[in-house]
Amino acid sequence: MDRVTLGRTGLNVCKNGFGALPIQRISCEEAAKLIVKAYQNGIDMFDTANFYTDSEKKIGIAMSQMKREKIVITTKTGAATPEVFWQHLDNSLRMMHTDYIDIYQFHNLKNCPLPNDGSGLYECMLEARKQGKIRFIGLTNHRLDTATKCIESGLYDSLQFPFSYLSGEPEKQLVERCKQANMGFIAMKALSGGLIKNSRAAYAYLRQFPSVLPIWGVQRESELDEFISYNDNPPSMDAELQAVIDADRKELTGEFCRGCGYCMPCPAGIEINNCARMSLLLRRSPAAGHLSPAGQAKMAKIKECKHCGKCKSKCPYGLDTPALLQRNLEDYEQFLAEYKKSHPES
Repeated sequence: MDRVTLGRTGLNVCKNGFGALPIQRISCEEAAKLIVKAYQNGIDMFDTANFYTDSEKKIGIAMSQMKREKIVITTKTGAATPEVFWQHLDNSLRMMHTDYIDIYQFHNLKNCPLPNDGSGLYECMLEARKQGKIRFIGLTNHRLDTATKCIESGLYDSLQFPFSYLSGEPEKQLVERCKQANMGFIAMKALSGGLIKNSRAAYAYLRQFPSVLPIWGVQRESELDEFISYNDNPPSMDAELQAVIDADRKELTGEFCRGCGYCMPCPAGIEINNCARMSLLLRRSPAAGHLSPAGQAKMAKIKECKHCGKCKSKCPYGLDTPALLQRNLEDYEQFLAEYKKSHPES
């Protein structure tokens, strides 16, 4: 089994991290079953967030069947004030039935909290650590400049950042800088928000970075089984997998929505994080569901865009979101027309 040590934390975990964002979409019983199965098969790191609705609650339900000292729990707070920070932390501890969080992370804040910056947030982390409620301090982000400041500060034990075989040189540099700074690097979006369909290729690519811990978003048992199989038989890069990666990089080069959802909610009710990447979803997953009456209604909402610019201003990747939505709508309408010609019964 491949294992990763998260920098100076000394936390040594299975290279398959369990990303608990998707379990929001399934029942408590189904979620607990997945978490326990992951634990019983060697997965020992679970990543969640206060923002992920009932995800922490579902981890707490599974906790009765796991030994706390055998697992690493990382969660997050998007608090902007000390008062909310403590509310989030105490809620996380209560929901997950634990006395401590292994790595407590600031969740995609625009700026990297620092001592004496006026927010009081970093001081909260220090106090929480002093009280034994957290062990290490981390930051998650989608912005290169904020991630860079986190590393340069020397004050953080880990960084969580999007990293996959679709990433570029700047992201690789972040990985190397974390390694040099003896910081843990946790790779979110290792499947690029679902655009990467070949998990073997994704795992093999990230296996080339021994200091990187990928967390895989898991919602279905079949998905979990794929990653469990890699514990005993980890895929290595070969010509076949490299060809998959090369083809995906060619198709996905340029501006595309990663589906992170930080642009939401939309004042016009547009489901931006899916509509802005619909062209790719149509070509990289079964199209019928996207072309259903419900899918058509969802895409039609784009026509109600208020052009307020809020989504564009909040996009951590600097995308021109309104323009991207319009391009996806035009492509969708063309795709739908062709689909109806070939499926007159639909």
